[in-house]
Amino acid sequence: MVGNNRGKKTIRVPKWILNKKQFIVEFLKGLYEAEGSLCVHKPTYTYKLLFSNANGSLRRIVVRLLKKLDFHPHESGPRVQLSRREEVRRAEVLFTFRKYGRNHCQIV
Repeated sequence: MVGNNRGKKTIRVPKWILNKKQFIVEFLKGLYEAEGSLCVHKPTYTYKLLFSNANGSLRRIVVRLLKKLDFHPHESGPRVQLSRREEVRRAEVLFTFRKYGRNHCQIV
């Protein structure tokens, strides 16, 4: 099996998405629902919203759009993270993620 270079392709976001906040929110919501996770560890008060992807241009887009929405993301390897509790909670409300059942990705 021959590997592919999807991780090296340059991703571009259409301007019509970039020009309206609601389209940015929906775009990010789709990315996070496909390749992200929201985890809360209440005993240690640790909150993480993670997006993981091998494509550097896509990660840079996610960082730029999160900043445009007044978040403070940081990259760590192939991940983009939000770690501030208030920001993770705000992102959860803003993106209105689907609920998958009791305690999904939540450590109590």
